[in-house]
Amino acid sequence: MSELEAGEITLDTKKYLQYKVFAHTAVYDSMISNYLAQQLDIRFPDSITFAYEKTQDMRYGENPHQGASYYSEEFIRAGSLSKAKQLWGKELSYNNINDANGALELVKEFGDEPCVVACKHANPCGVGVGKTIYEAYIKAYESDPVSVFGGILAINGIVDEATATEINKIFIEIVIAEGFTQGALEILEAKKNIRLLELPDIKAKREKTAYDMKKVYGGLLVQDYDETLFAPEKLKVVTKRAPTEEEMKALMFNWKVVKHTKSNAIVVGKEDRTTGIGMGQTNRIWAAQQAIAHAGEEVKGSVMASDAFFPFPDCVEECVKAGITAIVQPGGSIKDQLSIDACDAAGIAMIFVGDRHFKH
Repeated sequence: MSELEAGEITLDTKKYLQYKVFAHTAVYDSMISNYLAQQLDIRFPDSITFAYEKTQDMRYGENPHQGASYYSEEFIRAGSLSKAKQLWGKELSYNNINDANGALELVKEFGDEPCVVACKHANPCGVGVGKTIYEAYIKAYESDPVSVFGGILAINGIVDEATATEINKIFIEIVIAEGFTQGALEILEAKKNIRLLELPDIKAKREKTAYDMKKVYGGLLVQDYDETLFAPEKLKVVTKRAPTEEEMKALMFNWKVVKHTKSNAIVVGKEDRTTGIGMGQTNRIWAAQQAIAHAGEEVKGSVMASDAFFPFPDCVEECVKAGITAIVQPGGSIKDQLSIDACDAAGIAMIFVGDRHFKH
């Protein structure tokens, strides 16, 4: 207005106004084109645009020398991190948001069953289920009491005073939960460095129209989300011994966890908690050895889940030495029979589910 009153709009102001109007219309046009694509069931259009609104600037990105901001979708989806309300603590960092999203993705696998996911660097380090949130937390914590320090908790229920008291015994970066009792808030807010996020619809399923995207230099990878746990018709017992009912429950529990663990991934655990997790290794045997080592004495009687097939029987051989009783894996290696034979020789039950869960 001051420039108008002075009689001339500067070139810099004109450029800024050009930017504003085209940014605005670009968002509007992208919303329309995406809506029409959905109506026509066009999954991957020839050209694709997305509109996001800046939620906050961040002090820095993944590392202090990187700048960063957080953007939310124009229409915030139910059960997403963008919909969470922060009740306590300083602003979330780049890594906080990325790690919290990893925990949130996994806890959704358990639906209404009380579940606590402890996450570190976007990887689960302990997962537990129980009759109550308190019971689930204790199991998740005891899965890896070392790694959970400084980690993130995703809780698909209400945090009560007893659970809050246990959480406060260690340093936790973030607790994202369906809700908190007033007493729990008072306990947790005694620590100034914890962040508390409330997400009442934390159990909401992901919308089918959502994309899973990964930015690469000069391009964008776009895919459907990995919604499948496994196709029931593909499940088959491949060993002479079938899993017991208890082992099957444990296999299904740990299969959910390995789906959300960075590849190569191996998860060892029982029917209600993980006991050891091996992730992000460049070969499968290292992931198996890592998971077994983390499980310690708890490994005996545990089961093992692998995100992809065993190319060699070496992972089974590690299971035999550790006392693991059952295995779930996709199958599909040309050398599957070697692993099957090794299981049969040791009395280990193994099932193939046909679907793999690589996560990079």
